Amino acid sequence: MAAKALSFDVGDYVVYPKHGVGRVIELQKEQIAGMELELYVLRFEKERMTLRVPTNKAEGVGMRKLSSNKTLEESMETLKGKPKVKRTMWSRRAQEYEAKINSGDLVSIAEVTRDLFRADDQPEQSYSERQIFEAASSRLARELAAMEETDEPTALQKILRILNEAAPKYAKVEG
Repeated sequence: MAAKALSFDVGDYVVYPKHGVGRVIELQKEQIAGMELELYVLRFEKERMTLRVPTNKAEGVGMRKLSSNKTLEESMETLKGKPKVKRTMWSRRAQEYEAKINSGDLVSIAEVTRDLFRADDQPEQSYSERQIFEAASSRLARELAAMEETDEPTALQKILRILNEAAPKYAKVEG
C-alpha cells in the first residue's frame, strides 16, 4: 500500500525547493506513456514559470506547504544573529550557500541571507556574493510575503530592516 501523498489544493501556496514559492493553479490528469498521472500545476510568478509535478512525486522532490509561524519566527531570529564567516575558499562556500538555498529550509535560507549581508558602511561584496545574497533574500522574502499576505518588496524591506538593526552589534571595532 502506497503512502498517502502530500495534499495540496488549488490556490495553495507551496514551496518547491529549487524554485521557491509558487501557487497551485490546477490539478491535471494526463496520459503519459500509457499511464494516467495526476499532476499539480504550479505557477511561479517571479520567474514567469509553470511547473507540473506528479502528485505522487511531490513529497520526494521536497515540495511543502508554507512554513509554520514558529519556523518563520525562528528564521527572523536567525537574521538577528552573528554572521558566520568561514575561512574556506569562496567556491566551496558558494556551493554550501547554494545547497542551503535549494534545500527549501527557511532557517537555512535565513542563515545565508544573514551571512552574506553587508551594511552600507561595510566593504563591498563581490559580484558572486551579491548574486547569492539576492537569491537567498528574495527566496526568504517571497515566503514571508506569502505568509504575511503582502508583496515581496515589502517583505524584503522588513528583512533588510532586521539585518541593518543587527549589523552594528557585530561590526568589527577598529582600534
